Amino acid sequence: METLARRLTLADSVAIVIGLVIGGGIFLVPNLVAANLHSAPLILGAWIFAGVISFFGALACAELGAAFPATGGQYVFLREAYGPLAAFVCGWSSFTVARTAQVAWLAVTFALYTAYFVPLGGIAAKALGAGVILAFAAINYRGVKAGAGVQKAFTAAKVLGIFLIVAGAFWSGGRPPAAAAPAHPPFSLASAGVALIACLLAFDGWVQLTFVAGEIRDPQRNVLRALALGSLACMAIYLLANLAYLRVLSIPEIAASEHVGAAAAERAMGAAGGRLVSAIVLVSILGTINGCFLTSPRFYFAQAADGLFFRKFAEVHPRFGTPAFAVAAQAAWSILLVVTGSYEALLEYAMLNMWLFYGLMVAAVIVLRRTRPEAPRPYRMWGYPATPLLFIAVTVWFLGNMLVTRPGPSLASLALTATGLPVYYLWRRAPAKGAARG
Repeated sequence: METLARRLTLADSVAIVIGLVIGGGIFLVPNLVAANLHSAPLILGAWIFAGVISFFGALACAELGAAFPATGGQYVFLREAYGPLAAFVCGWSSFTVARTAQVAWLAVTFALYTAYFVPLGGIAAKALGAGVILAFAAINYRGVKAGAGVQKAFTAAKVLGIFLIVAGAFWSGGRPPAAAAPAHPPFSLASAGVALIACLLAFDGWVQLTFVAGEIRDPQRNVLRALALGSLACMAIYLLANLAYLRVLSIPEIAASEHVGAAAAERAMGAAGGRLVSAIVLVSILGTINGCFLTSPRFYFAQAADGLFFRKFAEVHPRFGTPAFAVAAQAAWSILLVVTGSYEALLEYAMLNMWLFYGLMVAAVIVLRRTRPEAPRPYRMWGYPATPLLFIAVTVWFLGNMLVTRPGPSLASLALTATGLPVYYLWRRAPAKGAARG
């Protein structure tokens, strides 16, 4: 089986975590949180709790990644813990639904924010989205170091931009205007649940570092370091951003604004602030798209190397040393979703799918400690077994809440995920020429 060279440094890995987690969520999600939690302590508490849960997930990835430092990450962990069927279904749904829909949504959102500066028609917006996908696919097609270099640049730019907003809010001396307290429903677990789900989705992205574990230098140490540093940095940045919003906007204003970051920046810095935020959102989205092409194709690469996907996905480019076909295939499918607009429904379906496999992945820490006690574990998850059990409990609640509040999309998501079951058995029966042999 062809392998990928270990070229990613600790700095590259930290940039991947931060760049994938911090997308547009911190500029858009706070209004949903404020609409359901009506005090600053509760709002900040929801962000802290979501950050801690995500950090526990990252620690689980660190133990698994140090024990099995292979390309594919999550796919490898599921295969080792539960066998090839669970791993295949995760990979199948990732390619057909979850990760490609994520790329398509990011590309379309980039086009929408570009319209803030340059008006775009429907066809032009789709063309721009497709062009962005092609550009970052080309960068990551040509080399992992090229993709990592772009990732570091965009991550640094987006973090700097957020700090400029935070600094502007605190140095402006502005305060939210006094207003009569509006009537709002009392605190309830249901409203807190909506807010917490929004925060958890804003922290999504940490798992994708494990997809490139096979290309990280000294993975037994650097996977843990990158996940810990990146996750804690994201938590700190999100808290600073929310404190900045609360300094210049009232909670009702935050709840009423669909573009909280822009509203806060305009209050603190005038019209130039709104343009600054739009530019930062564009940079954030581009960094996340690049991260998706730097990481997700490795998932399909590992699956194909096991003989459970098309042979071409397991090929390493002879010159660039990348899973070039996997990168190109992800780009092609994502562009198709952009052009047809089908990414909108798939993205909603993807949320339940991704969290289902997050829960199974974290549970794999417990499973593998029992079934593979002899496996080397350079790092053991802090707080075990309480920390993985808490993550699993939150995952069960998350999935249950989605099934109750969004039964249609949730059941559709489960149905799409289940399509991987017959495909798996068909693939296992296929002649050798249909798949790679690991």
